[in-house]
Amino acid sequence: VYSLSSGVGDKRPNLRFLSRLTAVTVPDERSYQRLRKWGLKNVHLVRAGVENGRFNHTPQPLSGNLRLLVASAPWTVAQFQSKGIDALLAFAAQRPEIELIFLWRGHLLDEMQRRVAAHNLADRVQVIDELVDVNVILATVHATVNLANAEGIVKAYPHSLLDSLAAGKPVLVSQAIPMADFVAETGCGAVVATVEPIAIGQAVDRLVTNYAGMVATAVHVGQHDFSQQKMIAAYRTVYQAALAGDA
Repeated sequence: VYSLSSGVGDKRPNLRFLSRLTAVTVPDERSYQRLRKWGLKNVHLVRAGVENGRFNHTPQPLSGNLRLLVASAPWTVAQFQSKGIDALLAFAAQRPEIELIFLWRGHLLDEMQRRVAAHNLADRVQVIDELVDVNVILATVHATVNLANAEGIVKAYPHSLLDSLAAGKPVLVSQAIPMADFVAETGCGAVVATVEPIAIGQAVDRLVTNYAGMVATAVHVGQHDFSQQKMIAAYRTVYQAALAGDA
């Protein structure tokens, strides 16, 4: 059983290899439909899940600044652009009511601090480069952002966004990330059309305008649609089919 965690883009993967496996799982409908269209018959949809019982909802009123969490740090300098870090900083520089909290992973920290200083954002951008309780951080923000300019850069259902929904906080997600389809369908956040400051601003404005409804939806789907138990049950079904020769 082979699991694809990132979205399947327009470029076909090695279908000959995948077809020889007992089963292939994907977490999103977009990838599932593409693989089926290309003739892969052993593909199964297994939606991602998190231990959502670890999270609780702490409401944040829309008064004062809007605080956004960014929990997908770059691994390379090029990913400052492809993961939308540069676009977010440029957007925040244009909008004085925006505060950004970045969860970092000890890599390229100096480069990030240089970029924050270049935008004169030291008073509105916090970079946390240590192990923290994400539930505590989520309690202080209004929403969580995850951006990418192409499929395959991040997971189809990024854990940072699933954690956010588990805590009842809406999400902002790039159209390129397959989770955008779920967000658009349910209304648990806003979709960012392109990784550019103007598109981020448009999504943020929709978030602010519809914030109460998005929070209510986030609280519901975060605790019901992405539980670890549902994910395990879906994988169990795949493995049982595989053992029975029906996968």
